[in-house]
Amino acid sequence: MDPAVALIRTTLNAAALAAPGLAGRAAFELYRHPLRRGRVRTRERAVHDRAATRTLRHRGERVVVQRWGDGDRPVLLMHGWQSRASRFADFVPRLRGLGLTAVGYDLPGHGDSGGRTATVLDHRAIALRLQEEYGPFEAVIAHSLGVNAAFLALREGLRAGRLAAVAGVGEISWLPAGFCAALGLNATVERELRRRVESGAMFPGIADVRAHFDATRDPEEIALPILVAHDEDDDVVPFDQARRLRAAYGERLELLATRGLGHRRILTEPTVIDNVIGFLSAGTGAGAGAGAAAGTGTAAGAAAGAA
Repeated sequence: MDPAVALIRTTLNAAALAAPGLAGRAAFELYRHPLRRGRVRTRERAVHDRAATRTLRHRGERVVVQRWGDGDRPVLLMHGWQSRASRFADFVPRLRGLGLTAVGYDLPGHGDSGGRTATVLDHRAIALRLQEEYGPFEAVIAHSLGVNAAFLALREGLRAGRLAAVAGVGEISWLPAGFCAALGLNATVERELRRRVESGAMFPGIADVRAHFDATRDPEEIALPILVAHDEDDDVVPFDQARRLRAAYGERLELLATRGLGHRRILTEPTVIDNVIGFLSAGTGAGAGAGAAAGTGTAAGAAAGAA
């Protein structure tokens, strides 16, 4: 076990017995700050180093933006918590093969960007800022918390032809429970943390945090085709989050269920990448053969290929 995680668990669980409010406040601060920054992995390095990199300012912080391509026919990449744009490295050459430009960024407090805190509102703001530069996106590919941010941004002005959502968080109200489970924090800490998150301390001016950030609300507001890829054995974001999205969006959403990949390896699994690229190529007018060996596939086929 990570010694830092063990210390947090022991300290906050013990504090909750005598001072639950204090423990909840400490958990809230941890919740807002990524515990670690994702580093560029060896398998990502070559793609990462080929990116055209620049920075923009957001909330006074430096945000690193990476682009693979000349800017024509852009696809936006939205990473997850404690992650970074380079996690989409396996998608980049396939997107370039379709004549698409991949545009990613490291959220504040993540990767090579500055800052220490971030929320889905920062994701949304940066996505809309990049749209001003690149115009409407051919598609969005998002992972984990980036999925929730993508749905929010699409409701609030982001324009895209398709959405590929991988291992995504559908309802933000699940996050305090997921955070506490990952750290082994008890029910008292979770209750106090949830109270702060949903009371407006994190999102001032938003009266109903649960409803506002729920990706399943008002599905008619998001009219584009959606592909959701999620592993049944995901140990970070439960597969039930994908089921909720499928129930809300119906036939407009294709659910790709895999097994044995978990939360992170699903981003590098060739079968999943084939299906995402096939899904995007159907929207760009490119032949499936140009980008995907497997085409759009079915949930059963993806699961068999990934098992």
